[in-house]
Amino acid sequence: MFKFDMEKYKKYNVPGPRYTSYPTALKFDPSFTYKDYYDEIKISRDDKTQDLSLYFHLPFCDTLCYFCGCNMIITRNRDRIKKYLEYLKKEIDLVKEKAVDSKKVIQLHWGGGTPTHLSPDEINELAFYIKDTFSFRENAEVSCEIDPRELTREHLAALRENGFNRISLGVQDFDPKVQEAVNRIQPDQVTNQTVEWIRDLGFLSMNIDLMYGLPFQTLESFSSTLDKIIKISPERIAVFNYAHVPWMKKHMELIKAEDLPSAETKLNILQLTIEKLTEADYVFIGMDHFAKPDDELSIALKEKKMYRNFQGYSTYPDTDLFAMGITGISQVKDVFAQNYKTENEYYQAIDQNILPTAKGYHLTFDDNVRRFVIMRLMCDFELNYSAVESKFNINFKEYFNKEINSYIDMENDNLVILHDNKIEVTEMGRLLIRNIAMKFDAYIDDEKEVSKYSKTI
Repeated sequence: MFKFDMEKYKKYNVPGPRYTSYPTALKFDPSFTYKDYYDEIKISRDDKTQDLSLYFHLPFCDTLCYFCGCNMIITRNRDRIKKYLEYLKKEIDLVKEKAVDSKKVIQLHWGGGTPTHLSPDEINELAFYIKDTFSFRENAEVSCEIDPRELTREHLAALRENGFNRISLGVQDFDPKVQEAVNRIQPDQVTNQTVEWIRDLGFLSMNIDLMYGLPFQTLESFSSTLDKIIKISPERIAVFNYAHVPWMKKHMELIKAEDLPSAETKLNILQLTIEKLTEADYVFIGMDHFAKPDDELSIALKEKKMYRNFQGYSTYPDTDLFAMGITGISQVKDVFAQNYKTENEYYQAIDQNILPTAKGYHLTFDDNVRRFVIMRLMCDFELNYSAVESKFNINFKEYFNKEINSYIDMENDNLVILHDNKIEVTEMGRLLIRNIAMKFDAYIDDEKEVSKYSKTI
């Protein structure tokens, strides 16, 4: 049984980063331009051994989900979508020309928005263009997010025929009252039909997204949702905490604050989720991810070969990540580069034959040390000092003397164990891994930034 201490979790439930990058995107600077990005790309091109990850942001959706925190565009204007795809292909050409050379793609992901808001023909067109431009490794992970509500078998067939082998679908909650409150009506039969198609078409892996903290959720209603998910038996399950931030996402004002479950109910739902899924033989990967024991993520966790990037936990090492489409964030060597957020700015840059870089960040030596430390804590749930010392030629205890001493309270609360040569995260501490990692964040004391993060559980 997973150890759960309600009072301790309340104590540590404060805003904090998810650390899909370090430093986080809040540090990105508009003075960083495409020219700075090109300088780092040139260095990357010389490293012929490093594989690539590709991300394509397809922002369009048919309807608005009130809980959504993504960068999305609600439209049914097919000409608008067609224009975006044409410019996306132009950006693909630029990335190929400027950055890729002879490197191989080991990981590709389509995210949104709703990638399957594209028609099957548009999926075929874009997927063929990508395959024709880049060279893929035989064992590449090729995944796509889908929305069952506007999906046909033809959508999934187009993905499968173009080499996609992993699918991630949103459910959030099966309860009709919750679905109505967040404007996402998705009857059980729609989800079950989608699952049947995914399995019939031979996709290798399926992830299902759930969300707790939505209006009208109760312990009993979410328990019913979990039972249905366990019966479906996906390879992976992600259970996200709904962050109600209407000051950042205006459409969240459509969710009434008085309809949201209390903080204690949310924690009880989280405890129930961990207990039910682990009893159903899922491995608690960390934060909000679960996987079957024979899944690559579970194996990577056991072998300490897990990583994090902008898509979350991954089994692939630090590849160069090129993100295409509006808002896409690339990570190449020592820089992050984010694309423009609006279509017009994005189009104008591409019309000038330059990568559409709106802002970015160049990591310092200290950033790289801390990024490695945070990565290993988030992925291994322990940190061996010697691994940091050998990689960066530092004395860990001298370099991080203040940070090590700051863990005393967490050790007293049984979240970490401080050994002479490592920090070990306890079972209880796993759920608070964001708080534990925050100790090594050099920028976390900036109150303006902290207020923009969701709470850690």
